[in-house]
Amino acid sequence: MVITKKGLVLVTTAVALSTVAVSGAGIHLSQSQALIQSGPKETIDEVWQIINHQYVDTTFNNTDWLKVREEYVKDATYGDREDAYEAIRDMLGKLEDPYTRFMNPEEFQNMRIDTSGELTGVGIQIAKDEETDRLIVISPIEDTPAFEAGILAQDIIVKIDGKDTIGMDVNDAVQLIRGERGSEVTLTIDRKGEQSDYAIVRERIEIHPVRASIKDTDLGKVGYIRLTTFNDLAAKDMQRAIKQQEQEQVVGYVLDLRSNPGGLLYSSINIARMWINEGTIVSTVDRKGISDRESAKNKALTDKPLVVLVNEGSASASEILSGALQDNKRATLLGTKTFGKGLVQSVRPLGDGSGLAVTIAKYLTPSGRDINKEGIPPDVLVELSEEQLEELYGGDRSKIGTIEDPQFSRALDILDENIQAQQRAEPQAAK
Repeated sequence: MVITKKGLVLVTTAVALSTVAVSGAGIHLSQSQALIQSGPKETIDEVWQIINHQYVDTTFNNTDWLKVREEYVKDATYGDREDAYEAIRDMLGKLEDPYTRFMNPEEFQNMRIDTSGELTGVGIQIAKDEETDRLIVISPIEDTPAFEAGILAQDIIVKIDGKDTIGMDVNDAVQLIRGERGSEVTLTIDRKGEQSDYAIVRERIEIHPVRASIKDTDLGKVGYIRLTTFNDLAAKDMQRAIKQQEQEQVVGYVLDLRSNPGGLLYSSINIARMWINEGTIVSTVDRKGISDRESAKNKALTDKPLVVLVNEGSASASEILSGALQDNKRATLLGTKTFGKGLVQSVRPLGDGSGLAVTIAKYLTPSGRDINKEGIPPDVLVELSEEQLEELYGGDRSKIGTIEDPQFSRALDILDENIQAQQRAEPQAAK
């Protein structure tokens, strides 16, 4: 997730900013000037200093960080920027933190574009899988070439155009996967031990984060809202959808966060405030143990029963929203356990136009749960078979959010129970 705050960009997505994209924007003048002023060694020292002052773990994951500076700054010489960039990545590798990463100027510019909702590429969110030392798909972005090709959350990328990904850095993978619009890239995917090649044509991608509709059911009108990512349009679109469905007098809601990999931090907080009238939404804890808390503001747009659909592709911002709704007993979570990304990164521009994402804090759900690597378990577990997953996400996607969607169908049952419980409670509240 990303938010601009005091000149920084805070990131809490599971490498969501590594979305394959092509930069179409230039570097601002102030950064262009810095390109002349900052040499290779100065850039390395700048990275070292940021880690030294901001990294969430003051032991630096049991690394002698002062000794690292001697090795990479004091006792080393570099011929050009590329040598320095290679050294920075090697230096950061000593932290063994997949979320603390360096971006060269092009990659940094791509990251900034990723949050705008306009991408060019195949449309996947990727991270490093620690167990296999390969790249894992957090989620394909809906209605993108990767999604259309049948790429699923938790797929392991074994090869990119025939190049083995074992030990490959996420940034290097991004460079291989992205390319010109209309060109093709082949991803070799391992899905539960079976490998398949997916030839995907790169394309310009427009992200429409909110898809809303009203379902006529035996309960009456049910508002169905599917949120595919938390970009800077998500909160406004969500607000519009809820208000429209309130005007239609829906009896309850199903909010679909399945395979939503995250996005903007304050987008998730603002959306939570549309559903929760009071209570904590999320807390962050930095290296000094100082906690920063975000709360509801008595501005909920509805108090009608809510069921939230989640799965293993629901990450980061999705988990902040899900955790807030669950801990405040505002909604019933249904599906499977979420991804498990509970760390916060600050993305900093460097003097030569490159950028650095550094883990600076962890976030906790309102009840104080640390969900990193654990995920959020649903209140109601409803798993889908391999065949059902293929049918919903790899085949006819028109079945998502319909009675032919087993998780949505079960959500209606739960919603019915919640509506009846709310109706039984209303007369008591009126006495």
